[in-house]
Amino acid sequence: MSEKNYDPQMHTAEHILNQTMVRLFGCSRSKNCHIERKKSKCDYLISNEPSMEQIGEIERTVNEIISMNLAVTEEHIPQGEASAFLDLSKLPANTPDTIRVVRIGNYDACACIGPHVENTNQVGVFNIISHSYNDGVLRLRFKLNRPNQQ
Repeated sequence: MSEKNYDPQMHTAEHILNQTMVRLFGCSRSKNCHIERKKSKCDYLISNEPSMEQIGEIERTVNEIISMNLAVTEEHIPQGEASAFLDLSKLPANTPDTIRVVRIGNYDACACIGPHVENTNQVGVFNIISHSYNDGVLRLRFKLNRPNQQ
C-alpha cells in the first residue's frame, strides 16, 4: 500500500482532532477530510450544532494534546488484532491482512498509511479558522502555526 502524500504536521493534527471529536461529541472520526499544508478541513456527523464555547473547547483540547510532547509511533499488526480496538470499516476491500497502526501516545490509535511527525511537539499550534454546520455535518477548517524548525 502506498503512503498518502499528506503534510506530516497537518496529518498528525488531523489524527488528534479526530480523537478529540470522538471524545467530546461521541461521533465517528471525520466523514471526509481534505488535508493540505496551508489549511485543512474535516467533516463530522453530529446531531446538534456546537456552541462557540464547544468550538473553543475543541481547539483547546487539540492544543493541550499537542503540548504534551507525545511520541507518534507506528506498528504493523494483523487486521484481526487491530479490529479489537479500531474501527476498520473504512479500509478498502483489498487491504492486506497486516495493517499499519499509528499511535499518538495513549491518546489516539488509527489505521493509516500517511506520514506523521515523530512527536507532537513538532506539530505547532492548532487554530480553527472557521466552521459551519449544515444538515448534521460540522465542517471544521483549521491551520497550524508551525514551530520554526520543520
